[in-house]
Amino acid sequence: MNNVCEVIDSKVPVIQGGMAHTSDAPLAIAVSKGGGLGVIGAGAMTPEELRSEIRRARSEVDNFGVNLIANSKATRFPERLQVVVEEKPPVVTLGGISLDGVDAITTLKEAGVKAVLPVVSMVAMAKKCARAGADAIIAEGSEAGGHIGETTTMVLVPLVADAVDIPIIAAGGIVDGRGVVAAFALGAKGVQIGTRFICADECTVQQAVKDKLVKVGDRATVVTGQKIGLPVRSIKNSLTNEYNNLVDGATVEELQELEADKLYLAMQEGDVKNGSLMAGQGVALVHRTQPAAEIISEIWGEAMELAPSLTSIMI
Repeated sequence: MNNVCEVIDSKVPVIQGGMAHTSDAPLAIAVSKGGGLGVIGAGAMTPEELRSEIRRARSEVDNFGVNLIANSKATRFPERLQVVVEEKPPVVTLGGISLDGVDAITTLKEAGVKAVLPVVSMVAMAKKCARAGADAIIAEGSEAGGHIGETTTMVLVPLVADAVDIPIIAAGGIVDGRGVVAAFALGAKGVQIGTRFICADECTVQQAVKDKLVKVGDRATVVTGQKIGLPVRSIKNSLTNEYNNLVDGATVEELQELEADKLYLAMQEGDVKNGSLMAGQGVALVHRTQPAAEIISEIWGEAMELAPSLTSIMI
């Protein structure tokens, strides 16, 4: 059995990325029922909302996860962490993890959380998390949507795989079976996929978001936020154009104000022109909406069909 499947108690080693204002209990339930690991994105939830979503997921599936932003600068992180400690979801992924967030690994393990999976973009952080007791590392390359690091998946995954002795889960730019096989060749034992699951039927974002994502091409995304130290990959639109027009002359505070509540505006109100439509570069390979279970079956089926054929191609 794949050791990531053992860690997350899934049929296939596919994790749905936890995304704020995007992945709540219905999507997480559908992914877990489909054989992967569904993850509730807690990044914008109140503690009360998070508790409710955890209990909703637990009422239907045994394996699911919660994603926390493990950073002292993240709004309400201590409160959300306390809810997770009390509710004990089987798996917790830690996004945006900073040095002061590494202690959350120990806190969660001591509370009885079965598996803690930090999301990292640097080798040094992967090592710190492994020493702190992480069960696996999600190595996320800069092709990913949302907040990102600097190193691509192609380079980051083997670097992290060489640096730690726990399983590696690759993330960033992976949307189909080809990406899965490539990730395993780089040293991963599983994958995390975000953008494609935004287009799952069970994802509760506005339909305008899905309609936009399935139509864009290979130059659709742009990275903003470098000036304020929080680079974000999203779909080019009026918001990103305005940001880039202002960035050189604006203060950090003005840029932060421009970005405030824009993810909600896009995902939950459907304003794909003026909201922050976070998505990875792999969006260009997503062409239709599908049930979450079908997405998992298709991705894993492609990977299983492709993997044996590589020997004949390479020799």
